[in-house]
Amino acid sequence: MFSKQFCVGWTCTATLMLGMAAAYAGDDEKPAKKQRPIVGRWDMIVQTPEGEYPSWLEVQLSGYTTLVGSFVGQFGSARPIGRVEFENGRLRFSVPPQWETRKDDLRFDGRLEGDVLRGETTDEKGRQVTWTARRAPSLKRSQPPRWREPIELINGNDLTGWKARSAGVKNGWIVRDGALVNATPGNDLITERKFTDFELHVEFQATSNSGVYLQGRYEIQIDNSLNAKPGKDGKLPVGMCGAIYGQIPPSKNMAKPPKEWQSFDVTFRAPRGENGKVTEPARVTLIWNGEKVIDDAAIKGPTGAALDGKVLEPGPLLLQGDHGRVAFRNIKIRPLTK
Repeated sequence: MFSKQFCVGWTCTATLMLGMAAAYAGDDEKPAKKQRPIVGRWDMIVQTPEGEYPSWLEVQLSGYTTLVGSFVGQFGSARPIGRVEFENGRLRFSVPPQWETRKDDLRFDGRLEGDVLRGETTDEKGRQVTWTARRAPSLKRSQPPRWREPIELINGNDLTGWKARSAGVKNGWIVRDGALVNATPGNDLITERKFTDFELHVEFQATSNSGVYLQGRYEIQIDNSLNAKPGKDGKLPVGMCGAIYGQIPPSKNMAKPPKEWQSFDVTFRAPRGENGKVTEPARVTLIWNGEKVIDDAAIKGPTGAALDGKVLEPGPLLLQGDHGRVAFRNIKIRPLTK
């Protein structure tokens, strides 16, 4: 005969099964908990001898213990990370080169210190450089904006109000027939004025790879994407015209032939923050040739070749001109009323 401390029949079986399930769940939760401090989005700043540039990292838990992610470097689009290693507060990950000229992988080593990641990597010249990363904000935004009167950014005669991005590179931009044209490609063009929240109208010819950088940090891609089609996932490419480059594809392909004039109408809300810390990310709505293709989407962080990572400060409008010939006209911006 069984003593009272033992159970009988299905009651015993059920009790044992529940106990075993709880034990297994506990075992699975333990490694997951160890990974949680690193899971999420991180805004990075990389310090180099030539200055700093913005970057970002996103880490996700795949299954019980495997960490994966995505990363944006100094150039190019968001690229996947096949595995992120995190143990005893130490972080390691690597990604293959994209538009960098190096042949070896980009390797990042760091350590978690409270709510900040600090680490080292090497640049294309093999020099060791440092980086820091802080947690990115949650994706939320409230309160509708109120806008001021629009400002014409092209006077139709000269480059008044604009300047070259790089002082050491020839500025090939000219005004021709009322339009801004980079007759000699090689330099980007930026406005002397800086902006926070705004509505923007810009017309362009997509005869070459170019882009419009909101605040000089977030690129709306311009390219000949007339034949771009959705991939196996049903989404259009994140590198095509009308995309927030490397991050957000347009919902529809509204491209016209390269020499035809096209238009972007943009509503941009800059990141918000307190005490130097970002609390809300940038958000963007894009109407391309009269069709809404991005609807109030959160931008995870600056895109490749951004001017800087000072996302809580106002920034200029930047027209990319380092690839090929491209033309812009009828650029109007309407800032938010304070």
